[in-house]
Amino acid sequence: MVGALIFLGVGTLLRRLLRVADGDEPRPPTSLLPLAGEWQAVYDAFAPELEVRIAMLGISLNDAFEERAAGRLDTAWRMVHLSACEWDGLENVVVGLLDTLAKHLTAAQVVVSPRSIQAHLFRSKLMVDYVRMRNLLDQLVFSSRSRYQLQLRLLRRAAEIVSGEFRRTYRQAERTAEHSAGVWNRLDLYFHDFDLIIKEALLAFRALLSSLPLSDLSHFVHELNALQRAQVHTRVTSA
Repeated sequence: MVGALIFLGVGTLLRRLLRVADGDEPRPPTSLLPLAGEWQAVYDAFAPELEVRIAMLGISLNDAFEERAAGRLDTAWRMVHLSACEWDGLENVVVGLLDTLAKHLTAAQVVVSPRSIQAHLFRSKLMVDYVRMRNLLDQLVFSSRSRYQLQLRLLRRAAEIVSGEFRRTYRQAERTAEHSAGVWNRLDLYFHDFDLIIKEALLAFRALLSSLPLSDLSHFVHELNALQRAQVHTRVTSA
């Protein structure tokens, strides 16, 4: 008994030392193992566009912050307005992707769930509290498939929550002409969390894709293509 306690104490100490050595900066999501040819082609046909669009949204918002710092508030707010339109489209893509993954989960053979989503990687208190609460449920589930399903639900709801807060903050500021530092800070935090949600969604996409049998792949691709076509039509109509 004493030996076990000593062993546990040494293990805890080593874990803390390693955590200190790693630093306090949160780690970004890690990638999964490479996919086979046909499965990698499916991922490459969908994921890069999503990555490019979130990068462009980040650039647009960063330009808005620079315009604000230069004192050109009207120009800055117009750029926020354009960013909000792009954000809406991205939210639709992410939610559509997560719904498609959930639909095809029954066809997956062995789902290797990504590691648990870490609450400390988020920056807004809203998302930190939400993810931490959902992770408590995750600890009670032992089936890999069920854990993966919970992560899909977490990400879908998280995308809706942070997008809703971004819109609420933006519209309220536009309505009341309040452009304080607090408003801009919240917009920045919400974008960071939305970007993280998209990265986690792509990890979930890759995890399910690696588990799909070849017989289900064409149907899966058909639904992804339909999602992309719908977004292209939406973007053209908005323009």
